[in-house]
Amino acid sequence: MPVPDAGTATEVLIVGGGPVGLTARALLERWGVRALLVEKHRALSPFPRSRLVNVRSMEIFRGLGTAARITAAAFPPEYGRIRFRDTLDGRDFATAAMVGIDAPVPQSPLRGVVTSQDRLEPILLDAADAPVRFGTELTGLTEDADGVTAVLHDRDGGVETRIRARYVLAADGARSTVRSLLGIGTTGPGVLGDITTVVFDADLGRWSADRPAGVYFTAHGSFLPLYPEGGWSWFAPSPGDTEHADWAGLVAHALGPGAPAGIEVLRVQHWVMHAFVAERLRHGRVLLAGDAAHAMPIIGGLGMNTGVADAHNLCWKLAGVLRGWAGPDLLDTYAAERRPVALRTLDQTVANTRLLQQVQRHRQEQLRAGDVAPERVELPWSEEYFAQLGLVLGAAYRSAAVRTDRTGPDAPSEPVGGTDYVPTAEPGHRLPHHWLAPGRSTLDALGEWFTVLTPDPVRWGRQSGAATRWPLRVEPLPPEHAGPCGLGPHGALLVRPDGYVGARWTGRPADDDVLRRALAALTGAPSP
Repeated sequence: MPVPDAGTATEVLIVGGGPVGLTARALLERWGVRALLVEKHRALSPFPRSRLVNVRSMEIFRGLGTAARITAAAFPPEYGRIRFRDTLDGRDFATAAMVGIDAPVPQSPLRGVVTSQDRLEPILLDAADAPVRFGTELTGLTEDADGVTAVLHDRDGGVETRIRARYVLAADGARSTVRSLLGIGTTGPGVLGDITTVVFDADLGRWSADRPAGVYFTAHGSFLPLYPEGGWSWFAPSPGDTEHADWAGLVAHALGPGAPAGIEVLRVQHWVMHAFVAERLRHGRVLLAGDAAHAMPIIGGLGMNTGVADAHNLCWKLAGVLRGWAGPDLLDTYAAERRPVALRTLDQTVANTRLLQQVQRHRQEQLRAGDVAPERVELPWSEEYFAQLGLVLGAAYRSAAVRTDRTGPDAPSEPVGGTDYVPTAEPGHRLPHHWLAPGRSTLDALGEWFTVLTPDPVRWGRQSGAATRWPLRVEPLPPEHAGPCGLGPHGALLVRPDGYVGARWTGRPADDDVLRRALAALTGAPSP
């Protein structure tokens, strides 16, 4: 059928209404960027899906003013553990902490939470007023020198329209239509298995109330409490005949001999566990984020959180290009910074998943052989295996949007993630958390602007007078934090809007133009 011109335009078209697309919509609105979000489903997903919001995502959500609401709807901190059992009614043979969830960590002013995606998404939807079109599917893209023309299909009325956008942010999932239309390939293991999730209702309090956890891994699948007020889900490899499977019976078997009667199955969802990273995150004016850019196995809870960090990295760059204080090449730094993080995260999540599958298969074999002694279970990881602060907070960026202050053989190496995180204010790293005042972190000084943190705000305030084309604030840094940040009494940090250190001067500026030159270099700003 003919496709009429809708006569509408937006600066950024966001494709996909999951947590990543909704976060991008809220961030762009903070920057004053006109955005339209389209989502092919007719409403937010009613399915629980992602379970963990880590400390870095909570820092981003604190900047959006949503962290308190997310915490209020989440489980209490004692659910920030993982427990291993043969069946849910059995005893623990191992347990591990979700670091940064079960207890505060000194490296962040916030704590992550265990919550369900269907509780998170409405909060993110309320965080902005930018228009959202549910039941609208993107079916075509055409790019030219000035923007992108997108063909949108209304799934209810069947009407197709065209809309113009300066840029497209694709957050439309692992089976991304946008990525497919652009012919962007992927790298990585690919499909790790077919999984079924069963949402059910049963009284399981006597097995979990005194030993709470966000996830119970068993030899027959994994159990997750859904909401503080009740509800459960069970997920496991899909059986051979899903059409005729007795889901209540399978759940009861995994619960164990003491399974309560009357298990009520509410929903069943079959899905594919993908594991890949897109070969490119940018195609001209189209940029991929979230699962469209990298699909992570769910073990470890890193997939959604990696996507939220994508949006945080990208949206200030889009705003700079659209508002003229950054050059278009700044968008190249998005892939340069985020794709290496995605590759490292994929490695860790795949390792998590394969080790879990190994433990479950081995334990099933032991049980079939009549070995019921839990102490004979061999776990290939320790308590530290799920301590991921090195990956969550320690990722380092190397791109044109970072001015390193060390070069050559002594330059800082790029961290590979894992358990260890050592705060550093070296350029390319997340600004370390320090308390500026009771209840106010260095991270709270950041926002929709570049921040100069310095023990000498008067001198650097004069520098800011030459850099008026950029959104910029000068923030005093208490002298006791200068040393840990690698600064002398007249030094300064230039922190990007995404909280990463873009440049550092250990001492007084060499002249009155160093800040302007640094901002121009970081942003690739066009000549006035």
